[in-house]
Amino acid sequence: MSEQYKLYINGQWIETDETQNVLDKYSQNTYATVYKAGEKQVDQAISSAESAFQNHQLSPYQRYEILKKVSELLSKNKEDLAQTITREAGKPLKQARTEIDRSSQTFEVAAEEAKRISGEGVPVEAAPGSENRMAFTIRVPVGVVGAISPFNFPLNLVSHKVAPAIAAGNAVVLKPASATPITSLKLAELFEEAGLPAGLFNVIVGSGSVVGQQMMEDDRIQLYTFTGSAKVGLKLKQTTGLNKLILELGNNSPVIVDKEADVEQAANNIAQKGFAFAGQVCISVQRVYVHEEIKESFQKKLLDAVKSLNVGDPNDPDTDVGPMIAETEAERAEQWVKEAVDNGAELLTGGERNGPVFQPTVVNNVKKDMKVVCEEIFAPVISLISYSNLDDCIAEVNESPYGLQGGIFTQNLDRAFYAARKVEVGGLMINDSSQYRVDLMPYGGVKDSGSGKEGPKYSIEEMTNERLIVLNLKNG
Repeated sequence: MSEQYKLYINGQWIETDETQNVLDKYSQNTYATVYKAGEKQVDQAISSAESAFQNHQLSPYQRYEILKKVSELLSKNKEDLAQTITREAGKPLKQARTEIDRSSQTFEVAAEEAKRISGEGVPVEAAPGSENRMAFTIRVPVGVVGAISPFNFPLNLVSHKVAPAIAAGNAVVLKPASATPITSLKLAELFEEAGLPAGLFNVIVGSGSVVGQQMMEDDRIQLYTFTGSAKVGLKLKQTTGLNKLILELGNNSPVIVDKEADVEQAANNIAQKGFAFAGQVCISVQRVYVHEEIKESFQKKLLDAVKSLNVGDPNDPDTDVGPMIAETEAERAEQWVKEAVDNGAELLTGGERNGPVFQPTVVNNVKKDMKVVCEEIFAPVISLISYSNLDDCIAEVNESPYGLQGGIFTQNLDRAFYAARKVEVGGLMINDSSQYRVDLMPYGGVKDSGSGKEGPKYSIEEMTNERLIVLNLKNG
């Protein structure tokens, strides 16, 4: 008998007329069912958030205490949450455990930042005629935050949306990914235990076309924070008009391996980071530009590292690469690789699929118009591209419509900083892959990779409005 999970609205656990199955992504069997939200529940959730925002103005210290408690509860419930993520997302258990640790830290950082929200003095008295005036700014919460989260980090990317929103004094309506809703509902249980007033956090489950669309069209939501495809992000921007947005969208991360790189370090790092969670990470390594002088040695070390990865059951604590989120996604990756090979690319390793599990794959001699290069593959596939001139390499890197994060491996400081100035990304990692991220840093992209920043400190700034206060004082 599979477990059944209810929606969380205004501090109540809600049943509806419709349910959806949640699959174990490795076995492809149903392991839980979740009640789905309809129009009524979406409206209730937004109404509850709006009312709670008006009626529960928590002090910064109260927000700190609640978020700190959630951080502690995440650590306390680490194993249960990790196993939930492994089952509903197919994420290898050791990576799921790391996600819980990161989520706990995200909440802890957000808790601390709740106590640091401040404005600044404005020297208006420097203007003629304002000698008796003083001014300063404060930061105030925007109101209701609509959060739409992806499947690939069912807890930590939810944490990056919810924790800063609560830290800033807002109320939240969360729509988790339909494929991975259970982790978010378990987070609601922890918020309840931590003492968050009813209505400040609501979780509604359903499709983007129904629940997401209704959220987009509701003008009671003042800010949307969304992680997903560039196509949906653009639709959100067009639909929500002048509302504030934090958009973390697509990417096809480039990594440059310079002729003066530590080849072994680069190969091992790229193998680990390119295939973590089956390449289903927004900053997974996808395009690897290797200087022709070291191409042969790098390629050999990379293939050795890739072939040492353990592939299979994500419940096995030794597994490095598990299933993709759906068999249809594995089929898509298989087709893209086949198209590349049919058009002249060389398959160096991988390319095989067993149900939802797609083997770690490396392709060589690719052309820049192949899907495995120019689109976001979101699968365990890396493409190798040779270059001889760094300027030409960077020009090709920048042809991508995306620009979230990238990397360069080199022992040459001048080249490292040259790339840092020239590569069009939100963040460039030197002697690390594109997938480096710690949860307190600013994280966001340029071009079609989105706008706004994640990282609690930076999200709080996005999730508050600056208000100017001017005092007209009398003499004496």
